[in-house]
Amino acid sequence: MKRVVLSRTAVVPDPVRLARYQRAPELGPRILFFSGGTALRAVSRVLTEYTHNSTHLITPFDSGGSSAKLRHAFRMISVGDLRNRLMALADTRLRGHPEIYELFGYRFPADGDNAELRDALDRMRREAHPLVAATPNPMRSIICRHLAFFAERAPGDFDFRGASIGNLILTGGYLNQGRDIDAVTFTFSKLVEVRGLVRPVVDADCHLRAVLDSGEVVVGQHLLAGKEVPPLASAVTQLALVEAGDPGRLAEVEIDNGTRRFIDAAELICFPIGSFYSSVIACLLPRGVGLAVAEAGCPKVYVPNCGVDPEQLGLPVADAVERLLAYLRRSGPGEPAARRLLDLVIVDSRRGVYPTGLELERIARLGPRVLDVRLVTARSAPFIDPRRLAEVLVSLV
Repeated sequence: MKRVVLSRTAVVPDPVRLARYQRAPELGPRILFFSGGTALRAVSRVLTEYTHNSTHLITPFDSGGSSAKLRHAFRMISVGDLRNRLMALADTRLRGHPEIYELFGYRFPADGDNAELRDALDRMRREAHPLVAATPNPMRSIICRHLAFFAERAPGDFDFRGASIGNLILTGGYLNQGRDIDAVTFTFSKLVEVRGLVRPVVDADCHLRAVLDSGEVVVGQHLLAGKEVPPLASAVTQLALVEAGDPGRLAEVEIDNGTRRFIDAAELICFPIGSFYSSVIACLLPRGVGLAVAEAGCPKVYVPNCGVDPEQLGLPVADAVERLLAYLRRSGPGEPAARRLLDLVIVDSRRGVYPTGLELERIARLGPRVLDVRLVTARSAPFIDPRRLAEVLVSLV
């Protein structure tokens, strides 16, 4: 097998390609995303109409909510963002077993009595809970086995309030499979007919550490995103991975051969909308990411956020492009040219709202070309319309 490098003129959006992919999404393009949180959830749902071959490399470093409780109890990666993306790509129709979809999306009440919630989990593992009883076999047996494995190993004081049942099932499977996250996500994908591939960018128990312009050091993804705590009052200047058990020690983690193969096989690589540091840049911190991206023979695109991203305090889009390139170069040896790392920055300068400014000419001077196309609709404003974005990305392949 030989590779050749080709270039073509693209129509964006391309109605012919869109119609072709919609007729046979199982033969759709291999688009790879570096992301984490929920910003890409709606886009992922639309994307399944055009391709079942997208790959999602997810940041596993979340340190808030129920994920924090699981990570503290079992010294493991966060599975919450994995579950969210798997659910976004799941087939919610009959073929994908909507009963299982409902179960994985269920959360225990945040204000419930912990003893009662533990009893509810016990009913689930014994198939006595209506949500579990409604799921068909053999999936029900697999789910109950994972829940039982989790329940038997959960600390006696584990706090079940607000716990996602999908997270508990994934954690039980992760522990039961010898901490092999790929084995668990594969099983999960089959249970709900996931239309794509989802895996953590690395399987490593790490936290994010940010240095702010004020000199303050912040450890923990949940402290950056501005969801559980007030937004940052000072801009992020540096981001790194640290050991979860020793936040003062930088983590030495590298992507595995599986991640390299997925990056290499991509027909389009996208650094998408989402929290700039805790979702996108976080995925670029492990060693080897930048080199793999530089060596991939496909177009690479960045889609900046419209609206306010609390993590991009005072950071114009041109600066975001510059930092994206810097982190890609940092996670791989050498100084590859910008065009090997990023071909296009996709914006909507007419309809989009970029509070910190675009500086299109400066973006072009950094190396990437600017694709200025309609992304925002009257219905989605001030944010990017998920269908418009999905159609633009698919048209580029």
